[in-house]
Amino acid sequence: MNINPLDLLKNAQKVQEHMGVFQEKLASLNATGSAGGGMVEIDLNGKFEVMAVRIAPEAIEGGDTEMLQDLVMAAFSSGLENIQEAIRSEVSAMTGGLNIPGLSGLMGM
Repeated sequence: MNINPLDLLKNAQKVQEHMGVFQEKLASLNATGSAGGGMVEIDLNGKFEVMAVRIAPEAIEGGDTEMLQDLVMAAFSSGLENIQEAIRSEVSAMTGGLNIPGLSGLMGM
């Protein structure tokens, strides 16, 4: 079987282009995690960056910093789960539902 190096290069360039588009889509994905009945909310993007944190005044009023810390951690965990699900959905849509080994591992899932 002869493999044309030019064909390999073209295929590699296509894969690189697709990965660029995919990375752009990841950056545009957003998800919110919440805890305490919405007292703490955290927005994440598809690159797992925190985009916003909202803390309701009543979460601070009592002065219970341990509770607030727990709420922030829970909201962040919820946001991670939500953004990972959004990424899985996007990957599935882009790959036509094919399970490509290692692809989800590249995104921290």
